[in-house]
Amino acid sequence: MPTPASVLALVRAIPTTVRLHNRALVSVSGSQAAEFLNGLISTAVTTPPHRSFYSSFLHAQGRVIYDVFVHATRDSQSQPAYLIEYDATATADAPALFPLLKRHVLRSKVRVTDVSDEFDVWAAWDNDVATSDPKRWTRKQGGIIEPAWDAWPWGSEGEALMDRRADGMGVRRVVRKGDRPLEASTHDEGVPDDYLLHRIIHGVPEGVDDIPPLKAFPMESNLDVMGALDFRKGCYVGQELTVRTYHTGVIRKRILPVLLHPPPNPTSHRLGDGQHEPNITSGRDIRASLTRAPGEGRVARPRGTGKLLSTVKNVGLALLRLEHVDGLERGDLRFELVDGEASVSDNGDSTSWLVTPWWPDWWPKVEVGS
Repeated sequence: MPTPASVLALVRAIPTTVRLHNRALVSVSGSQAAEFLNGLISTAVTTPPHRSFYSSFLHAQGRVIYDVFVHATRDSQSQPAYLIEYDATATADAPALFPLLKRHVLRSKVRVTDVSDEFDVWAAWDNDVATSDPKRWTRKQGGIIEPAWDAWPWGSEGEALMDRRADGMGVRRVVRKGDRPLEASTHDEGVPDDYLLHRIIHGVPEGVDDIPPLKAFPMESNLDVMGALDFRKGCYVGQELTVRTYHTGVIRKRILPVLLHPPPNPTSHRLGDGQHEPNITSGRDIRASLTRAPGEGRVARPRGTGKLLSTVKNVGLALLRLEHVDGLERGDLRFELVDGEASVSDNGDSTSWLVTPWWPDWWPKVEVGS
């Protein structure tokens, strides 16, 4: 399932930078900052050297609380410190990150400070510039995929954190309030929906809309493929279930980019033409149904549903059952929105909107055990 041509037509062709209004920052500093974070997040905090990276906070039962970027910096005494970047969108399920970290300080020589009012987070990308990405992957029998980097992939260009969750994502910068990122002189300034579309086309989930706090499992949310999980580090919150899944579990769902369109197929609908396009919101269930009448014998309806996540311009991200995706690739199944808006065909008939996923171009094509 390659990226549909109608989706490629949406790609913003000019270098773009966007201020991410929903991102907040918590500073963790002090002589034991690295040790403190290492016991809480799902990747190893290497010290020395002092470096930036992508990671996540997990609940004790192994579900995701926040996916985060950890920016290496210096405190007022020029000592190593970390700025933890996370999605601060209000949700009833997510515990606030600042008090969550404060509860774990205890006697550690660590200072935790909310610095969201001091800094802004910007993303920047240039679709004409190729970025090197991991070329080697390992895959467990149960479907877990790990990138293997020959060198540290994050933060390799000055103070910018290289976003290596997927090839082509660009860089992230933390700048002082009122300042502008280095890319502002060479890039066009976009709006948050431009970044959302950029993420969706690259198949990158992020934040509470795509990775619901205390509900999402890390591997189903592609955190393994994007480099946010270390299955070999020491003890951290949520490690037990995560490592058990790594050794004995089976990944049955993944988040994939999807195209939302009326029948009969994705190429028959021009995205953005404004004709019969409903306001499709996130959170809708996605049902898999048979595309043809079964042959002899009783054939059970596909079990379970998917979930539509972030959407913009009739593309989005969706959590889908992999067995249903396989059925769609064989031509046996199709996806449609449950209780979704209807579109009107040329002959006046009302039809449900279909959901067509695709595998991002960067997704690893590896054999089990390689």
